[in-house]
This record gives sequence, structure tokens and C-alpha cells, in this order.
Amino acid sequence: MKKIATILFAILMSTALWAQQLDPIKWSYSVKDISATESELVFTAKLDAGWHLYSQYTDPMGPIALEFNFKESEDYQRMGKVVEPKPVEEMDNIFNCVVKSFSGTVTFRQKIKRLSYKDFVVKGTVSYQLCNDGSCIAPEDHDFSFTVCGADTQVAAVANPEDTTDTDTVAEIDEITDSSVDDTEATAPQDEEKGQNLLVIFLLAIGGGILTMFTPCVFPMIPMTVNFFMHGSDNKRKNRRQAWFFGFSIVFIFAVLGAILALIFGPEALYFIGTHWIPNLLFFIIFFVFALSFFGLFEIKMPEKWINSSDEQADKGGFLAPFFIALTTVLVSFSCTGPILGAALVGLTTSSTDRWVSLVTMLGFGIGFAAPFTLLAMFPQALKNMKSGSWLNTVKVSFAFLELAFGLKFLQMADLYCNWGLLPRDIYLALWIVIFGMLGFYLLGKLRFKGDDEVKEIGTLRLFLAIADLAFVVWMIPGLWGAPLKGLSGFLPPQSSQEFDIERLVSEQAHTPNAATIHIGKLPADRKYADKLHVPLGFEAFFDLDEAKAYARQQDKPVFIDFTGKTCANCREMEHYVWTDSEVKRLLNDEFVMVSLYADENTIELPESEWITDDKGHVLKTLGRKNLNYQKTEFNMNAQPYYVIVDADGKVLTAENYKYDRDVQKFINWLNEGLKNYKK
Repeated sequence: MKKIATILFAILMSTALWAQQLDPIKWSYSVKDISATESELVFTAKLDAGWHLYSQYTDPMGPIALEFNFKESEDYQRMGKVVEPKPVEEMDNIFNCVVKSFSGTVTFRQKIKRLSYKDFVVKGTVSYQLCNDGSCIAPEDHDFSFTVCGADTQVAAVANPEDTTDTDTVAEIDEITDSSVDDTEATAPQDEEKGQNLLVIFLLAIGGGILTMFTPCVFPMIPMTVNFFMHGSDNKRKNRRQAWFFGFSIVFIFAVLGAILALIFGPEALYFIGTHWIPNLLFFIIFFVFALSFFGLFEIKMPEKWINSSDEQADKGGFLAPFFIALTTVLVSFSCTGPILGAALVGLTTSSTDRWVSLVTMLGFGIGFAAPFTLLAMFPQALKNMKSGSWLNTVKVSFAFLELAFGLKFLQMADLYCNWGLLPRDIYLALWIVIFGMLGFYLLGKLRFKGDDEVKEIGTLRLFLAIADLAFVVWMIPGLWGAPLKGLSGFLPPQSSQEFDIERLVSEQAHTPNAATIHIGKLPADRKYADKLHVPLGFEAFFDLDEAKAYARQQDKPVFIDFTGKTCANCREMEHYVWTDSEVKRLLNDEFVMVSLYADENTIELPESEWITDDKGHVLKTLGRKNLNYQKTEFNMNAQPYYVIVDADGKVLTAENYKYDRDVQKFINWLNEGLKNYKK
């Protein structure tokens, strides 16, 4: 028995070593009939432990999103889009954005309306990126197929379920039930995390509501509003009840607005808002207009007719009066609360697909906004210690600078979406440095705007705010020459958009004393895709294998093939932790010809003469799919990062190719092995 077990173990191990191509996900497809004319297509994905599948609505700056593509047919009509469960959301330090992912067993559902009276087949492809702690798998098209009963046969099938003899259909229904249970279990921690995220959003919204008290159109409303309760009934108990009702009315008004937004904006709408250039450009315009208003160019306020009508209702007394006073307060303060609340809603809804985030935000903001009014209405004597003045205009102008700076974030998103090239990283930083620099000089009294008094003395608080602001400006300045500024990475355009990056130049020259071999400009300037693709850390590479081989033959050097991806977090880790070593830099720059083959670069269309057909009959028309197909067919591997050393004829020069492993010495030994075998 021991010998048999040993033989079986050896067979299994050899099989595992031979079959290196990763397939950590298994898809199953089933149909659930809803009515005589409607069905639900069920996609069930079962992922191996440690692997993650990314949401359809993940951040465009993050990993590649899941995508379902249906083949058009006259037999059916899709009802909405593919519905997915709630993903796990977490901040990713590599992508510098919130990443939405799934693990375990995940179920996706697509409703269709059956238009055919005969059985038909729904076909299409699903594309996705998978990652674990060591590698990523670039997306490729995977076929799916559903056999659906025609509309005329469904009624009989439902009426006579005992006549069904199709065991596959029964098995599919059972699988739906099982997957539903698994999906519930898999999403339990997701629901818990969702609750935690909403709690944080709620608390931040309360804080934002409280801060609006110190804006110039809210602060003066306090004595005006509380005056109603000071000169009301002599019954203090009744006055306090009215004060509570007044505060509740403010919260109710904001909550109703939030509920309306929650019903209008679902996950798909929020994804569109966060990624598409049109809403991002609109948000930039809104922020810019509010900034001009805060600078004193013009005033934004609600229509006088609305405010006057609310005032008239407030004069009627009773509990109706506190409600309309609350409504008047909300309307009058709109010009200051609008941009703050708008910024919060835009920022939170574009980083979350939770339908109820707008309701939670508005509810929390209403509580924070109402709290000071309510407390002062209950204890009006506290008003004696509160004085307004020109400091309110200072707050308003300071908000104008912030609106202007943060509005550029939305213009940058639209710029990235459309590839306009308006805001590369250095220009974006230059604008921020100027904006925050002017804010610092304003706080020091060197700049004055409409409504400002002359600053004769600077208070302690104002001085420390100016110091903090100007220190932030000084900290940003090195970013103009390529400093990473990790604390701002979520706001800045990609590092690759920087026109002048001194860090890249220094890393080229400083890695070795005799660094006179391959530097910037040494490789052919007209090499393919060099205008669109780049290699980090000052390295230079080809992006087409045939070009790299021809150059390697000319230079008599081996070829270092880097299978990588733009959205491959593990690739960035290898580059950051391994490639930055001085000996690794020397070897890669001096001894090898590098070629980076991006397996997920599907925005670059190949000319028709370079199209290839894979073993499944798919025509591959993009650079990324061509590179991924080459990796799979030649090396039986579909995950990145993956490194191969070959000669100019394509012969592999190492016993094993290199996968994700941040052991620097191990990587150096592997490079030396390839170099030694080449020189033989």
C-alpha cells in the first residue's frame, strides 16, 4: 500500500509540475425560469482559495473589471444588466484606490425576456482578471452558453413539473439552490464590512454638517433662527419641545433628499458617475462655479419665492412653525452647504457602489447641521458669547481655494477617460502648488478679497493654519521632478504622465560606476508602442518580441522577457522591491535586452495583418490578447508577473522560468544562470 501511495503521489506531483497554466476559477451556467416569458441566467463562479475576482464596477484606476458580453439575438431581450452580489471593498496601496473584489463562490444573474416560441441558445463571453498574493491572470474571453426554453413551452413545464425528464435541468436548479446558499455565506463578511463602511461615512457626514456652522451663510442664521424660540411662549417646556421638533425637521428634510437620491442612483448609476467623462466634467464645472461664488464674484442662493413662502408658513405658529423655520434655514444656507454636501456626496458615491450611501450621508449631514441650532434653541443664553465678523468671510474664501483644488480631481478623471492630455502629473501639481500657495499668503493677510477687513494682527490659529498650508506646498514641490508623493497618490494623475522625472534619470545613471551601456535614448526611438507603453524605474525595453530578438542578435545579448500588466499589482511589487536593487539594475541594463509584454493591454488594436486565431477559434485583435496567447502557448502559463530568458532564436536559457518571488538574491542567481548559459 505504501508503494502504491508513493507512486500515486509521484504521478500527482509530476502532473502538477507539468500543468503550470493556472485555472483557479470554475464557471457553471444554469437557467431559472421566472414566468411564462421571463428567465434568469445564473453564472456561478467558484474560486480557489486565495484568488480574487474583481467587480464589474471597480475603480478605473484599479484592476481590470469583470465584463459580460452577450451575442445579439432576436430570440431574447436582456432586462437590465448583470446583477452581482456586494463585493468586498478595501483600499489597495498599489493601485491607490478602493478595490472591489469577490472570493469563494459568487453568483451573477441576468434576467431576460424570451421572445422566441422555440428553444434557443444564449451565447457570449465573459472576461475578467484574477489575482492572488503572488500573481495575476490577465483577462481573456471565455465562452458561455445557456439553453433556454421557448416562451410557449414554459407554461406547460410549470404546470406539469412531474412530466419533466430532463435530469440536467433538475441538476441545474439544484445547483442554483446550492450556489445561493454558498453566496450568502460568502457575502456575510462583506455585509459586515459594508456596515462598518456606512458607519464611518455616517460619522464623517455628521462632522461635515457641524463644520458648516462656521460658514458665512449659516453662522448668521443662528441668532436669527434661535430668536424665535427666545421670544416664543413663556412655557419653557413647550419651547424645548418646539426646539426638538425644529432639529428633527432639519434632519427629516435632509433624510428625504437622501432617500430620493438613494432611489435614483443604484450601483450602475454610481459607477457611471465615478468613471465617465461627462459627469466628472460636470462636477468640475460645479466646483469651479462655487469657487467663483465663494471668491465674491457672484452669489448663489435659492429662489426668493421659495424662501418667502416658507417664512409665511412659519408665522402661523404651533408645531408647523418650527418645521417651516427649519425649511427656511436649509434653503437660505444652501449657498454654503451646497458645495460641502455636494463634495461629500460626489466623493462617497464615486468610491462605493452601495445604493444607500447617499441616504446615510444626507442623514448624518442633517444631524450635524441641526445639532448646533437645536442646542442653542434649547439654551439661548449661550448666544451671548457668539460674535460674527470678518472671520466668516475668511472661512468662505478658504473654502473657495479648496473647491478650486479638489475640482481639478474631477477634471483629471475626465482627462484620463478621454486621453485629452490636458492635466499630466506635473501640470496638475503646479496648479495645486499655486492654489495652496495663494491660500497660505491669504491666511497671512497678503491677499484680500471682497468682504475682507485689513489684517493688522494674525491670530495664533490663523498662523498655524498658514504654516501647515505652506509646509504642504513645500512638500509638493519635489513632485514636479518626479517625487512619488505617496500621500497624494489617490488625487494625482499617473506617474507615467510626468514629462520630466528626475528619479528615473538618476536611477539610470547611479546604479553602477560603469553605467555607460544602455541609457535613455540608447534603444531605437521608433520601436513599436514606445509612445504608449513605458517601463518604470528608468529601465528601457522593447514592447514587441520580434524587435527585441532582432536587437539582441545585433548586440549579442540574451533577451529578458517580462510578462506584465498595467493593472498587475504583483508586477509593481517585483519592480519596486526587486528591480530597484543595484545589482539587478546592472544586470538588466547591461547584460540583457528587455522586452515587456503587457498581457492586459487591450486598448492597442493590432493591424489586421497581425491578427491571430487561438486554439478556441477566437480572433485576437489586441496587443494584450496576443501577448497572453503567446505566454500560454509557449510557456503553459497565464499569470503575471512571469519572467523568461531566451536567446535571439527563442531558446529558453534557464532550467525554470521565474514567477513572483521577492527574494532579491534568488532573482540575481536566476539572471546569472541565464547569462552563463547564453555565453556557453
